Amino acid sequence: MLKKIPVGIEDFKEIITKDYYYIDKTKLIEELLLEGSRVTLFTRPRRFGKTLNMSMLRYFFDIKNAENNKNLFKDLHIEKSPVFSEQGKYPVIFISMKGLTASTWKEVLKEIRLKIKKLFKDYREIASSLDKYDILDFEKYILENDKLEEADLKKSLQYLTELLHNHYKEKVVLLIDEYDSPIITAYEKGFYNEMKDFLRAFYGDVLKTNEYLQMGVLTGIIRVVQAGIFSDLNNFESYTILDKEYDEYFGLLENEVENALLNYNIEYKLDEVKSWYDGYNFGTKEIYNPLSILKYLKTKELGAYWINTSGNILIKNLLILSSPKTFEDLDKLVKGEDLLIYLNQSIALGENLTPNNLWELMLFSGYLTIKEKINDTTYLVKIPNKEVNSFFRNLFVEIVFRGKNSIADLKKALQSKDVKAIIEIIEEVVLNAMSFYDTDSRCQLPNE
Repeated sequence: MLKKIPVGIEDFKEIITKDYYYIDKTKLIEELLLEGSRVTLFTRPRRFGKTLNMSMLRYFFDIKNAENNKNLFKDLHIEKSPVFSEQGKYPVIFISMKGLTASTWKEVLKEIRLKIKKLFKDYREIASSLDKYDILDFEKYILENDKLEEADLKKSLQYLTELLHNHYKEKVVLLIDEYDSPIITAYEKGFYNEMKDFLRAFYGDVLKTNEYLQMGVLTGIIRVVQAGIFSDLNNFESYTILDKEYDEYFGLLENEVENALLNYNIEYKLDEVKSWYDGYNFGTKEIYNPLSILKYLKTKELGAYWINTSGNILIKNLLILSSPKTFEDLDKLVKGEDLLIYLNQSIALGENLTPNNLWELMLFSGYLTIKEKINDTTYLVKIPNKEVNSFFRNLFVEIVFRGKNSIADLKKALQSKDVKAIIEIIEEVVLNAMSFYDTDSRCQLPNE
């Protein structure tokens, strides 16, 4: 009987215990422990397995339910590794920074408070070991959550590591998933500086000079330069899509895709699947988009699965406000040509993004991929596959038509043979297209 396909399931325990199809990535644990960095950041495009890997790390290290969790790794690579002795040894703080959707800084703080409340509630069993002073502070994070000041929130992660260390007599493993998600949201919604300053302390206090920290692992899409989170951080390593280290653990390798297609009796579709979902180059490895592969295994139909999930808003907004030269370059990319770009591997969201910053953001977000490295800062990039190419083709239409309503109106007018309406819509499209390639008009777009 074929195993179920875990589309949208990012909890490692659920995948293993409910017998979903799983591609073994547990060697990541071994490499992390052998490499030995105190804090490690992985940046990869969204939906490339970051959360599932962080969930895997959580169940491996967590001292709670250690014996039960041990069974989750039966017959996987890590079970046979010498570092398996580290399983179930440490208290783990796992926090995902996804889902902060409020439109104002005040409302976002409320959402952060609730995340912190849940963290402290997850470890309410340690309350019995706290003295009369610590118990008051501990309970404040749960019972008086709505009264917490920014200062309380900023120190919360560091404070919780101290409490856990004192209770379990072991240092703490800290896992922060999608660390940059609130920074990107804040940039889009207009409170970037407030969020940057908050996260500098929220992350910084727990990661820097924290005697209670055993290891920290963070994931994200980009490395945000101005936040200052990683400055003066000893024993810190950052691994992006450009690095050969850990290049096989986020996304799927070709042999993993071949085996999956074989298991589901559709191995003859490899060439079509390759043209749609392959094409990413991470380090030295050729990578397939994991979300789209899982969706294809389930539906047996080719489609733009990853590109139609959330996360395109920032890219779309930046492209709409870009110069005609940017769109000329993008048009070449859509036609299969390459583009020469310069990278510094740290995105400056707080400033106005230049066209070159835009290409860098698109590269690390999964919309472009490396074709060739010229030198340490210069690369040839291309669109990775048909799925991403379809996004840009549709984007051109959306921008020229100013959204999908005009497209629908034109279809309706054509079907009803409403000549007047057809002429009016086409006139508007022509004007939009002219302004699209007119520098002066483009500068006026934000005020339209």
